[in-house]
Amino acid sequence: MTLNRLVLWRHGETDHNATGRMQGHLDSALTETGWNQARFAVPVLAGFAPELVVASDLHRARDTASVFTEVTGVELRIDERLRETHLGKWQGLTTTEIEVEWPGMLELWRADGTLAPPDGETRVEVSERALAVVDEVDREFSGTVMLCAHGGLISALTGRLLELPVDRWGLLGGIGNCHWTVFTRRPGGDGRWRLSSYNAGTTR
Repeated sequence: MTLNRLVLWRHGETDHNATGRMQGHLDSALTETGWNQARFAVPVLAGFAPELVVASDLHRARDTASVFTEVTGVELRIDERLRETHLGKWQGLTTTEIEVEWPGMLELWRADGTLAPPDGETRVEVSERALAVVDEVDREFSGTVMLCAHGGLISALTGRLLELPVDRWGLLGGIGNCHWTVFTRRPGGDGRWRLSSYNAGTTR
């Protein structure tokens, strides 16, 4: 089988998002705003008619996905390979705190997908584990699958699916809370993906 559409959905707002702290693998919780963002997104995302939702095992993604699956009845799978980038020593810190301790490194990291935070992982590594999930559902389903994950992972996976040079990944903008990115197969049967929408979301 081969998927004809892939939807990448970022989790709703968390307490760390609200206070400007880097999350990575920290298991932060959705705020009430985050729960509401997920609820507002459900009617729009239901229009894609996903056959399956696969979510990161971190609560912010898993809870966001469950809002959708509880309403629609679509199967939910949990996969730790969809976790956000491990940010190492930066996890739990604000960008100001990172800049004080590691001057200039945050800007370099944002521009270079092969650079890892101290004790963390690179976006290239993140894209590899996320791509493995895509490859598995691609063999199993022929319609639409939705992955509920994290902003950094979605950007990295976008670069990978579009076959962009790694030094261009930094040109992709961030993903808003509860916003989504959609890929469809290119016509012609070569199996390659094309970007249909990026960082789309509701107006509420």
